[in-house]
Amino acid sequence: MSYFTASDLRERAGSVSESAARVELSHMAKTVDTYDVFLSHSVRDAVLVLGLKKMLEAERLSVYVDWLEDPDLDRANVTPATARRLRQRMQSCRSLIYATSRNASASRWMPWELGYFDGHRSQSTVAICPIEEGTGSYPGEEYLGMYKRVEKVRHQGRLQPFAVEPPWAEGETMPSFVHGRGIFHTLTRK
Repeated sequence: MSYFTASDLRERAGSVSESAARVELSHMAKTVDTYDVFLSHSVRDAVLVLGLKKMLEAERLSVYVDWLEDPDLDRANVTPATARRLRQRMQSCRSLIYATSRNASASRWMPWELGYFDGHRSQSTVAICPIEEGTGSYPGEEYLGMYKRVEKVRHQGRLQPFAVEPPWAEGETMPSFVHGRGIFHTLTRK
């Protein structure tokens, strides 16, 4: 298994600070009616979110990031209207990528987003993207192990993100995963 690490995503984001990443992300925001990916993440991981968003967009996918597309949502004053807006946005997304990190484990919203999306769509449209250095295990959040994982796989001569299915011998390109094509490739491990 080879995960996209925080270092990989920082490199993709370029050498920017957290505040600069938020500014760059805000300029990237393009509100549309439907998205390929709902990116569930901790707002404290702005640089990593920028790198992950760029990586997914390089695969020609549209990515919803709540604080970019809906800046009017007040994180200091969360209301039932906030949850309704996020539900509407999740309903307009084809898939959910759950970006795990040290910051993510403290999030109250991320498990709610995952549960809502899994219940509304299905488990097959969810993938976990472990973005910290380490093993991809989830102490205290073992339920994350039941979903596909985003891994970097050498395919057609380049490293690219794949949604890898347990028992981790097959995976599909991110566009295949997002659009529900189910075109799986046998993965070779080195």
